[in-house]
Amino acid sequence: MDIKSWNEKLKPFMIKSNSIALRQLFVTFSLYVGVWIVSIKAMEVSAFFIIPFSLIMTFFVLRFFVLMHDCGHGALFPSQRANQIAGYALGVITGMPQFVWSKSHSYHHATNGDWEKFRGALNIKTTNEYDSLNLSQKRNYRLLRHPLSLLFFGGFFYVLFNPRFNWLVGIIKLFTEIFYAALYGDITKVKQLLKTVPSKKWKSPREFRHMSYNNITLLIIWYFMCHAIGVYNFFIIYSISLSLAGGLGIIFFTAQHNFENSYAEDTQNTDYVRAAIDGTSYLQLPKWLNWFTADIGYHHIHHLSTSIPNYRLAACHKAMACHFKDVKRIRWNEINHSIKHLLWDTDKKLIVAFPK
Repeated sequence: MDIKSWNEKLKPFMIKSNSIALRQLFVTFSLYVGVWIVSIKAMEVSAFFIIPFSLIMTFFVLRFFVLMHDCGHGALFPSQRANQIAGYALGVITGMPQFVWSKSHSYHHATNGDWEKFRGALNIKTTNEYDSLNLSQKRNYRLLRHPLSLLFFGGFFYVLFNPRFNWLVGIIKLFTEIFYAALYGDITKVKQLLKTVPSKKWKSPREFRHMSYNNITLLIIWYFMCHAIGVYNFFIIYSISLSLAGGLGIIFFTAQHNFENSYAEDTQNTDYVRAAIDGTSYLQLPKWLNWFTADIGYHHIHHLSTSIPNYRLAACHKAMACHFKDVKRIRWNEINHSIKHLLWDTDKKLIVAFPK
């Protein structure tokens, strides 16, 4: 079937519900706040409780991130305005400027299966590029993409460090340009810089505004949380939970696209439907983890239609199971093996594992 035929079949599952979306947000946020309250009380007894409560919060942050992801696709609420408001709030909770992230994520969907344009979250190399590396470079390539590196360091840089660092660097460079333009009396240039806010760290004035809103709101929240429970207690829990959630997100995303013989074409020959069916996996996760990941494991369906909200993905998969027999199944305990496939074989047009 072509994408038009798929859209017709999937249309019944594209219906959004305000009541379901609000319930998801209310339940998730209430439980998250509850965990924070219990953790604060527990830490008054012993600092030991910081670690277990950080791990619990990790999974709530992961769920918030997937719900934010739905908002970026306009798929959580029927109203685009409601998706924008909820997406902004969820972006604050997860530490990610939602509008900026969703623009980048949309590019992934537009180029899914086209590994010539987009090499995935881990920017993988072709087999020929990898073969041309020396032993040290090969070791570093594999080390940086090892699951433990992604879990403990990848998430930190992706969720906590980069959104703050890029914003600060962009602002410093921008205000430096404005300062020198004003110093030399070039008022026209000052006005132009203030209007266009040019920077390599964002693509438009709107992206700059969203990055600024996100970071300023976060700074305010950080101040009050530090004042309420202490700098040490807050940032230990906050840093661990967001970093691990980001790391898990990267690992799950990689397993959804990098697996044995995953479809990997060049720009000229990419087929959108084949990329969704043959180049996207179905993560068969435990029920509790499906809840925390808002059913994003049904990723093959999500790539066929981003308009299907997370709360209809499972029903869609069940109703149309006969069409998804060839979709790659990956159990949660097979994820580690799956993400060892981090090379693009341009001759075979497949994602392959490292050579032994």
